[in-house]
Amino acid sequence: MAEMGSKGVTAGKIASNVQKKLTRAQEKVLQKLGKADETKDEQFEQCVQNFNKQLTEGTRLQKDLRTYLASVKAMHEASKKLNECLQEVYEPDWPGRDDANKIAENNDLLWMDFHQKLVDQALLTMDTYLGQFPDIKSRIAKRGRKLVDYDSARHHFESLQTAKKKDEAKIAKAEEELIKAQKVFEEMNVDLQEELPSLWNSRVGFYVNTFQSIAGLEENFHKEMSKLNQNLNDVLVSLEKQHGSNTFTVKAQPRKKTKLFSRLRRKKNSDNAPAKGNKSPSPPPDGSPAATPEIRVNHEPEPASVATPGAALPKSPSQSSLPAVVVETFSAAVNGTVEGGSVAGRVDLPPGFMFKVQAQHDYTATDTDELQLKAGDVVLVIPFQNPEEQDEGWLMGVKESDWNQHKELEQCRGVFPENFTERVQ
Repeated sequence: MAEMGSKGVTAGKIASNVQKKLTRAQEKVLQKLGKADETKDEQFEQCVQNFNKQLTEGTRLQKDLRTYLASVKAMHEASKKLNECLQEVYEPDWPGRDDANKIAENNDLLWMDFHQKLVDQALLTMDTYLGQFPDIKSRIAKRGRKLVDYDSARHHFESLQTAKKKDEAKIAKAEEELIKAQKVFEEMNVDLQEELPSLWNSRVGFYVNTFQSIAGLEENFHKEMSKLNQNLNDVLVSLEKQHGSNTFTVKAQPRKKTKLFSRLRRKKNSDNAPAKGNKSPSPPPDGSPAATPEIRVNHEPEPASVATPGAALPKSPSQSSLPAVVVETFSAAVNGTVEGGSVAGRVDLPPGFMFKVQAQHDYTATDTDELQLKAGDVVLVIPFQNPEEQDEGWLMGVKESDWNQHKELEQCRGVFPENFTERVQ
């Protein structure tokens, strides 16, 4: 009998719940169709909007904080591996080995302590803060359902009162149900009306405490880490002083292509080689047209008979005796095609000048087409005649001192490693 009674109660409760759901559904449909009025509370609706916004912000903050902690852990692992590498390469007979090992241990402990304090003082507090939202969210939803029950009971009572044929027993029962529904709704409504504004206002203090904790932990961590880094630097300075002769030197990138000038010089030597039994022709005197071609750039409109840029220039006897590279440069300058801009106003710089660099380290030339550099030398950078000749990490240029003295590219220009210099203009 007890079992049957229990089943009966359960069946009755299920039936009651189903009936409530049907009644609420009907009430909501009538309200949407405008056939039944709906109890509104704008102040409460504003509290619900604030609650949803607060929940969204808190959830995002929790997600970003977890990402931050994952990054701290990743940095810890990377720092640990870096220190392990230092310990491995630090040879036993080098001074400061024990100090370096101790610094590595303290570094590891400092990262662990930082991560754990972030968990305790920020993440756990964040979890506690968000832990109160699910219950309140559930109560807001329940309050909404009880409001529909209250409206439904109110409409049912009003319909019985306005009916032509009144049934006093039904009216009394409907009034009793209305009072009961109103009481349940108002109790829930009052509690939430007090809690939601309080929860909304608490967000300020929570954000302040959370970010103050993170900022304070970061500040202390970086202070302690700075001390460890200074200690490690002192150890390495001591090591450098003992092994000062073995300092790291800057190296140029290897050149893989054929020497830049070898083909040009072989061609020039072949063209200028005298026939057997004849004497070599003497070089033209300084100042003669063959020695220094005059470069003129006319800014006036050119007559129709003057060659337009890009047209082939007629060779003169003086030009035919010049090296090929000078003839090409002269031709490009007259046609205005020298890379880096017009020659006009730049007669003090080599044709095609692009920018200046200054040597930061000494460089000893290893081939005849390379420039010998001393720290402080200024080099005027010019383009390669054939871009395919340029190796990665190498530039073409002429030292400014050589150019000012000789104004001659063929004998003064050369290639040099870019990483030995720094651009100054």
